[in-house]
Amino acid sequence: MTMCILPPLDPKCGSPTGRHERIPMLFTLSTDKTVTAAAAALQAAVQANHFGVMQVHNLTETMAKKGVEFAHECLIFEVCQPQQAKKVLEQNMGVSTALPCRISVYEEGGKTILATLKPTALLGIFNVPELAQVAQEVEKTILKIISEAAG
Repeated sequence: MTMCILPPLDPKCGSPTGRHERIPMLFTLSTDKTVTAAAAALQAAVQANHFGVMQVHNLTETMAKKGVEFAHECLIFEVCQPQQAKKVLEQNMGVSTALPCRISVYEEGGKTILATLKPTALLGIFNVPELAQVAQEVEKTILKIISEAAG
């Protein structure tokens, strides 16, 4: 298991193709689990941490339905903690464009990766200092969820 907050300081971090190196708001964690096993563990970790899975998008299946062949497994989980979402939306409804939080589980270069955009970075775009504490709390939990799922 390799944990990274990009840009990586450790050469083991990031994507095997090096595509994530310029995205400081991206958090990735590799695991020896399959995509299917990591997804099941993620589902359990989300619930154990009092978040909910709102939707799971199977990107490979969705693209196939549109006639696009895509060889990589990729599941995108939309997760939310309603009380935290309410706090940020009461401050700025524009934040709804960044909700719910997403956690991707995908295969790349023979590895399974769990990844998310850091909530502190996303909410920072809105320049509402009052949201910083909520963003930090959500981020701490999301990273914990990913770590538990990868473990």
